[in-house]
Amino acid sequence: MMPIRTLVALTALAAITATTAHAQKKYDPGASDTEIKIGNIMPYSGPASSYGVIGKTEAAYFNMINAQGGINGRKINFISYDDGYSPPKAIEQARKLVESDEVLLIFQALGTPSNSAIQKYMNAKKVPQLFVASGATKWGDPKNFPWTMGFQPNYQSEGRIYAKYILDHFPNSKIAVFWQNDDAGKDQVKGLRDGLGSRASMIIAEKSYEVSDPTIDSQIVALHDSGADIFFSWAAPKGSAQAIRKVGELGWKPKFFLANTATSVASVLKPAGLQYTKGIISTAYLKDPTDPAWKDDAGVKAWLAFMDKYYPDGDKANANNAYGYVQAQAMVQVLKQCGDNLTRENIMKQAANLKDFHTDMMLPGINVNTSPDDFFPIEQMQLMRFNGEAWELFGDVINGEVGH
Repeated sequence: MMPIRTLVALTALAAITATTAHAQKKYDPGASDTEIKIGNIMPYSGPASSYGVIGKTEAAYFNMINAQGGINGRKINFISYDDGYSPPKAIEQARKLVESDEVLLIFQALGTPSNSAIQKYMNAKKVPQLFVASGATKWGDPKNFPWTMGFQPNYQSEGRIYAKYILDHFPNSKIAVFWQNDDAGKDQVKGLRDGLGSRASMIIAEKSYEVSDPTIDSQIVALHDSGADIFFSWAAPKGSAQAIRKVGELGWKPKFFLANTATSVASVLKPAGLQYTKGIISTAYLKDPTDPAWKDDAGVKAWLAFMDKYYPDGDKANANNAYGYVQAQAMVQVLKQCGDNLTRENIMKQAANLKDFHTDMMLPGINVNTSPDDFFPIEQMQLMRFNGEAWELFGDVINGEVGH
């Protein structure tokens, strides 16, 4: 028989070991041994509803991860609500997710107006507002908003990239700009102006519009009448489709630049009329599944297999479905890095510690890098041109980082 003293010592040791193992697991609301609750807000209805497929793709991706056993044995419970692209509704949904559903974080809430409305609340509550689905520059301000981080290239970076290209190839042009009257549109125009620098006077006309405007014809006619030979459309998908159609109907043939957020063939170019789309230039940082150049690409094949199995109703020609997939992959990477420390603080710490992270649907040469004072995960893009049927990449990957 074992001496009592040894038995006590072993029991104590077992208790210490159990306590240590237990102490290594740290949870905030929304995390447990079996589950990670992630909140999301999407415009499934309203003027930006074409973006709603992003939330559906993300839900499908997390379903696939769960089918594969989850992350470190934990299943993702993805709770996604509709805000109709309405800031007051976004606030209501954010409160519901944080206070009623008790999610660990809000991931990929969509739209500059909605995220602007919830940013102060999320930071006051110290709940991550992670990988915001908008390229506004304000999501990269760790000093004032340490709980908010974007993901996609910010709009100012995109504007600078276009400016570099124009100064190199069309230095004597006159530019007309059509932009959405919110932080997104203002950011994009600022990036273009800053990028043009001393040549910013090349912008000879600009008109804004509201996302809720039923028509934008008068703005496009005024920009056409300005005599510009370069036209920029920085608008949500519906506004961009209307702009492409009106430019085409007017018989105007400017060099046409289109915001990266409105490059979906399915939800923008086809509704606008493909006959008006040839030669449009935009930017990319993700592979376009409709581009024949990727037909034998392993990453695109994996994405197609995912779509077939987990989101069969999804449109494979819609770039938003590739976007949602990559965002969900980045979220999974952060959760993997968190290990068993699933606190809100550690979520932000790991999100700010992504080093050369690359998924197989990102373009070659595009990597995610973050640090505690750099909340801009992607800052490079490549230009692409629409040939009337598909986007074709051209030129080198361009860095749009401020100061480059």
